[in-house]
Amino acid sequence: MELLDLKEIAACLHTKIDFDAKIIQISTDTRTLTDGSLFLALRGKNFDGHDFVRQAIASGAVAAVTDTQIDDLPCLVVPDTGKALLAIANLYRRKFEIPVVAVTGSVGKTTTKELIACVLAEKFNTLKTHANLNNEIGMPKTILGLTKSNEAAVLEMGMNHFGEISNMSRSAQPTIAVITNIGFSHVENLGSQEGIKKAKSEILDGMQPDAPLITNADDALLCTLRTELDRPVYLFSTQSNPAADVLAEDIKEENGVTTFTICHENKKLLAVLPAIGEHNVKNALAAYLVGILTGMEEQEILCGLAKYQPTGMRQNIMEKNGQTIIADCYNASPDSMKASLGVLGNYPCENGRRIAVLGDMLELGEMSPELHAKVGEMVQQSGIDMLFCYGTASRHIAEHAGDSVEIFCTEDPEILTEQLRKTLRDGDVILFKASHGMHLENMIETLYT
Repeated sequence: MELLDLKEIAACLHTKIDFDAKIIQISTDTRTLTDGSLFLALRGKNFDGHDFVRQAIASGAVAAVTDTQIDDLPCLVVPDTGKALLAIANLYRRKFEIPVVAVTGSVGKTTTKELIACVLAEKFNTLKTHANLNNEIGMPKTILGLTKSNEAAVLEMGMNHFGEISNMSRSAQPTIAVITNIGFSHVENLGSQEGIKKAKSEILDGMQPDAPLITNADDALLCTLRTELDRPVYLFSTQSNPAADVLAEDIKEENGVTTFTICHENKKLLAVLPAIGEHNVKNALAAYLVGILTGMEEQEILCGLAKYQPTGMRQNIMEKNGQTIIADCYNASPDSMKASLGVLGNYPCENGRRIAVLGDMLELGEMSPELHAKVGEMVQQSGIDMLFCYGTASRHIAEHAGDSVEIFCTEDPEILTEQLRKTLRDGDVILFKASHGMHLENMIETLYT
């Protein structure tokens, strides 16, 4: 972070402080606080930063942002410290005239963020959202990590409720936005897919009227945005959609790598992506369009795509004990389940079986039984050999998976682990897929360590 003037911060928060100082860091945690910091006291369900204000000042903080005056300590008092964090991030962001790309969507936003960062890094010193710090606290902290050396930024924006992405967008003021797709994640809070579309479209709230949006021509809810919005909209497609600005053709997967042809403005470019699945090709097309809109050469973009590596628990492919494991344990929705089953169904498997270990998809509310049943129908079409279901809701997957696949279903992780240990053999390809709250990564660790 570059230096910020304390009185400038006070002015942006519509409050006052009776002395000036240079701020070197905005801190919400006394454990990482350094001399010259401004401590921001957040309130959470299980903590209250206001309890640590005195400790923060004693540890070198110049002042604190609080929602109440604390004794005789130097405080910038505001109605809401969470909103104050977004406001300070906006003050800081406006000091940088650089491309700022904001990414959201029901599925694939983290992968798309990583792909965009890989592409932009070929030309620009690029700051990106670390891990999945994509909420109203993590995103402004990412902005505050900008330095004079940065030439571009990629910010992921997630949400659970209406208004959250709007707040982040107004803070970040993106120059380019990407919406990957509209699925069913958080439908429990947003009511319907139309509600999800409305919430995701809040990403435009902080953008200039002529700032472009990149989105998915193959998504029935997003393909109409070009006619609905009075701003530039660029579309990508893997399904030969004539409305798309960029297409992917000749998609081929082999040994964990996908090759495909990018068709754009009468050019055909061979792309190599170290990941598999048509959904990842879509994400790569979004990254390609970001590169084009930021003035990059095609070969620079292709080099960036070729350097991508899957992160965290998202579709990591590994070899263990003579078996191939596709670990995709970070999140789950019907769309991502379909994509992962497609990867499993197409994965080379000459001497073993294709096995899916599927756990519950969370936060689906009243639609949970119906949407898990749809995943069961997807299993019927996937060409896999065995299905292991784990969790309360996943019994609906098992009930609708048909008779052509061998099925085992339980709510007990130890029973499931033991059954897998008895069943798995050399040559098998095993997909582990569920919402993060089901912790399938622990099952993988138990099985293979």
